[in-house]
Amino acid sequence: MAASKKAVLGPLVGAVDQGTSSTRFLVFNSKTAELLSHHQVEIKQEFPREGWVEQDPKEILHSVYECIEKTCEKLGQLNIDISNIKAIGVSNQRETTVVWDRITGEPLYNAVVWLDLRTQSTVESLSKRIPGNNNFVKSKTGLPLSTYFSAVKLRWLLDNVRKVQKAVEEKRALFGTIDSWLIWSLTGGVNGGVHCTDVTNASRTMLFNIHSLEWDKQLCEFFGIPMEILPNVRSSSEIYGLMKISHSLKAGALEGVPISGCLGDQSAALVGQMCFQIGQAKNTYGTGCFLLCNTGHKCVFSDHGLLTTVAYKLGRDKPVYYALEGSVAIAGAVIRWLRDNLGIIKTSEEIEKLAKEVGTSYGCYFVPAFSGLYAPYWEPSARGIICGLTQFTNKCHIAFAALEAVCFQTREILDAMNRDCGIPLSHLQVDGGMTSNKILMQLQADILYIPVVKPSMPETTALGAAMAAGAAEGVGVWSLEPEDLSAVTMERFEPQINAEESEIRYSTWKKAVMKSMGWVTTQSPESGDPSIFCSLPLGFFIVSSMVMLIGARYISGIP
Repeated sequence: MAASKKAVLGPLVGAVDQGTSSTRFLVFNSKTAELLSHHQVEIKQEFPREGWVEQDPKEILHSVYECIEKTCEKLGQLNIDISNIKAIGVSNQRETTVVWDRITGEPLYNAVVWLDLRTQSTVESLSKRIPGNNNFVKSKTGLPLSTYFSAVKLRWLLDNVRKVQKAVEEKRALFGTIDSWLIWSLTGGVNGGVHCTDVTNASRTMLFNIHSLEWDKQLCEFFGIPMEILPNVRSSSEIYGLMKISHSLKAGALEGVPISGCLGDQSAALVGQMCFQIGQAKNTYGTGCFLLCNTGHKCVFSDHGLLTTVAYKLGRDKPVYYALEGSVAIAGAVIRWLRDNLGIIKTSEEIEKLAKEVGTSYGCYFVPAFSGLYAPYWEPSARGIICGLTQFTNKCHIAFAALEAVCFQTREILDAMNRDCGIPLSHLQVDGGMTSNKILMQLQADILYIPVVKPSMPETTALGAAMAAGAAEGVGVWSLEPEDLSAVTMERFEPQINAEESEIRYSTWKKAVMKSMGWVTTQSPESGDPSIFCSLPLGFFIVSSMVMLIGARYISGIP
């Protein structure tokens, strides 16, 4: 049997998928797009203060090494020769900001995660400097001025972290999003590591001109960012450098394998879902929720709270494609919060079982605005609320409401997308870890009132990075020609409630969203740190007080 497996295997392509919650390394057959093996490691998130979200860049890097090593071991057990791995792609959480020392290779501060809110006062002071009749930031970047993007996080580091300031003064500092940190480290680090990023990740920094596809001098001056610390911008599919294996890594057969694909996670999922035609869209359910629609070679600017972003550029000499994006901050993160903060589930998978027990939220609505509201509102003053509680409410209803919240937020960004594009989507292609939850998928079809279509192989983000890597010039083991792309089997979820009921539930959700806004009304900076977004941890206290109100026996489901 092992011999027959070997006989049908073509060249293999690996993909590092570094997300907010976990890191994975996956290996695909480039001829069939079959996933052969993978390994996953959960990543810690640190919350040093209210509104702050950080991760350890070294933990992220070590998790990549561990995933590569364990996946190679699993391939060996399957009698698959890892020397068949001809290229590696990288997909990553976007916007998360790292500054490190090019001499020592050490990070100069924790990675400031895309969800982090500490820069709200920085955003407010910068917004006063943008003329009302000339929003050059949005016209050049496609992005609203927000805590979400890298430029303001980097500005905070330059203002508040002495180690970063000193390294910049001494020309030792390098900046990058997670892709840059990983590619630099995997290609040698202090021994000749390649400092680069791709157009999709660069487009999320607020320093990148999405029309000229270059770092923009005016934007760098506006944010006060020295251009010499920025990575070189490359296409999403070309050889950036070769793997130089850390002494701690046993997978020595990957030494010299080209790293030749790089895409921000949402762009990678768009490629992995094969949304190469104008008007094709996908929605990814991860830590957050991200709906992207391919707009072709044209930048389409939204009138309804969506972002304009670079979708991909699959080769140095290939054209750039753009997308409209609806970004929701909290999707899978709400399940992790129920597990880690409230303790009403022990594993993320338990949420489906709890929701199934009741089959309804019983009028309970959950708005998980832990990091304010992203698209289509861009409202940083919002905080998480649970409303519609009665003495009958228990943890099963809250679990169901949490799943509904993910679906309602998707409905909001889909409505905005339909208004911007003018042609409503007839179905929604979905992917990401949460799509294994069948109750969530059925709820999504009911709330959107269109079919939801899910590929049988849900790892589309990693697949997109592998496709870009395998298709790169000089690698050429993965064809992206339409006739060569493997057919994908799909699971389809049809709406099972009537349109009127769907609309009633959605309009009640909108009422709940309005009640979540305006919770944070003061930005009284803490002494010694003018950029901290100070507020009481309202989201936590709102939920805590409601939990106390309905009684511990109800929240734990005890009759």
